[in-house]
Amino acid sequence: MKLQQVLSYVRKAVDDYQMIEDGDKIAIGISGGKDSLTLLYALHSLRRFYPKHFDIHAVTVDLGFQNLNLDKIKDLCRELEVEYTIVQTDIANIIFEERKEDNPCSLCAKMRKGALNQAIKEAGCQKIAYAHHKDDVVETMLMSLIFEGRFHTFSPVTYLDRTQLTVIRPLLYMNEADVIGFVHKHDVPVVKSPCPADGYTKREYVKNLLRQLNQENPGVKERMFTAIQSGNMKGWTTYGCIK
Repeated sequence: MKLQQVLSYVRKAVDDYQMIEDGDKIAIGISGGKDSLTLLYALHSLRRFYPKHFDIHAVTVDLGFQNLNLDKIKDLCRELEVEYTIVQTDIANIIFEERKEDNPCSLCAKMRKGALNQAIKEAGCQKIAYAHHKDDVVETMLMSLIFEGRFHTFSPVTYLDRTQLTVIRPLLYMNEADVIGFVHKHDVPVVKSPCPADGYTKREYVKNLLRQLNQENPGVKERMFTAIQSGNMKGWTTYGCIK
């Protein structure tokens, strides 16, 4: 997938849900994975021509794994002339060595977000861009149905009262396959996650389930996404054409 196609998806999401206002300073949470790096490329390119001026600041929370190498991300941010902050933590040691968590993902996410939000505030950002794409939206809805018994997923724009930060999700209209295509075409320097729990989570189970459902019933993922858009959930009303 070409960058121009990525920008088309991102521009539509940003406009539909009014994600960006003039003067925004937006932090981008960079894990080093394909999704967050695609988002970095997209917002870097979008700010060149978007009618509302905004700045971006890349932030990575280093969990403390010994085999994580962020040099390629540093080089990329330097090439794009994007500010880059690495937050050093010992989260990995706390979760896997001290506490020896059987289900580490929930606590890790909570600690990681705490460290990330603090760094964002210190950098003077009012918003944080997460790299959730269409597959993430549908997978989260399925997880909620299967494990919580409710029809729910995250919204395109979320205001966090406790931190007074606004979360935006500009990759909302992109499929994971689109992201993979972009990464391969542009040789994006993806950094593999060193987390030992990676690939062994409830989300991974639901991801595989959705893939199977979509293979057996072509188009089911798109229909689920449409159901989310028209399901009257908070935050899902567009400012353009009401879907």
